[in-house]
Amino acid sequence: MILEIACRNLFHDRVRLVVTLTGIVFAVVLVTIQCGLFLGFITTISGVVDNSQADLWVTSRGVKTFDIAMPMPESRVQQVQGVEGVADAAGMVVDFSFWKKPDGGQESIEIIAFEKRKGLGGPWNMIEGDATRLDAEDSVIMDALYLEKLGVTSLGEQVEIVAHRARVMGFTIGIRSFTTSPYVFTDYRNGHLYSRFAPGQITYVLVKADPGANLDELRKRIAGQVAHVDVFTTQEFSQKTREYWMLSTGAGGALVLAALLGLVVGMVIVAQTLYATTMDHLPEFATLKAMGAPDGYILRIIMGQAVISALLGYGLGMGICFAIAHLRRYGETAIILSPPLALGMFFLTLFMCVAASVISIRKVLVIDPAIVFKGR
Repeated sequence: MILEIACRNLFHDRVRLVVTLTGIVFAVVLVTIQCGLFLGFITTISGVVDNSQADLWVTSRGVKTFDIAMPMPESRVQQVQGVEGVADAAGMVVDFSFWKKPDGGQESIEIIAFEKRKGLGGPWNMIEGDATRLDAEDSVIMDALYLEKLGVTSLGEQVEIVAHRARVMGFTIGIRSFTTSPYVFTDYRNGHLYSRFAPGQITYVLVKADPGANLDELRKRIAGQVAHVDVFTTQEFSQKTREYWMLSTGAGGALVLAALLGLVVGMVIVAQTLYATTMDHLPEFATLKAMGAPDGYILRIIMGQAVISALLGYGLGMGICFAIAHLRRYGETAIILSPPLALGMFFLTLFMCVAASVISIRKVLVIDPAIVFKGR
């Protein structure tokens, strides 16, 4: 009975219902998309680190993020390899460079030169070609999301990277770069050709530990035996990179602020429309009170209206969000809508609508049942 009355109140004025749902949908879409962008950025920021297959990362002192690091001697690889508990160690060169397109234009890229034969730090999500193509001299692998940006149309196309020839021998999909400079993978031997680093200089040493080795103890041994380096687990280095870009640059704060603004705007719109709906039905509520209905019964009707509005608005809003995320799956900006996010948005939408309906409760509680006999 309570839900039936709540439904009648909501659907009696279709225009007002549409306005109410519009406010809820707006809040759901804006908050969800901002949170999805946040998750997408986090995944993008540390993608290379998370997919490196390494257990530990050895860096120069004071490194704050994967994308920006000072070079160190290549001899660090042999030094790390000699530490007890290290199964394998591989060098990596990471640096920003310049890509000359076939039509003559130029774009900034981020070179990742890794030791292919050791399988640490290479590309993933291959859709054309594979990492063995890097055996060919001057070959590189790029992501298909940046084909237009880098002016590439097919495999085997020849370009220039800092005045050195390069051939595109493979495509990945979904390896995005947070810095807007696309990642370009190449074999370790090409690192000094395509970067500013001289031969014998590297950026990182990627470590594969012996099976069953204690990573915390191994990290301490490496730090104690190899001078002038920092040592991180893959999880620690991933977190460090995320914190740098999302907190130090303010990008994360901007996304959170936009989500909060969407929530506030949505609550204001919903509160106004639910209040107006309640005011329009004051005579009906007065009639119920005159018939002896307790305050709790009337409150449950108002809450029922809020819950029904929340369910309808959430369903429509999330449908729009999944459609947007699907359309953006091949875009340069990822929107990740995870099950925990969808569940969290459901409870947030429910809270938003219930909280908004509280505004109209006091007016109903103090209504005089005599209004039934006096007219509106």
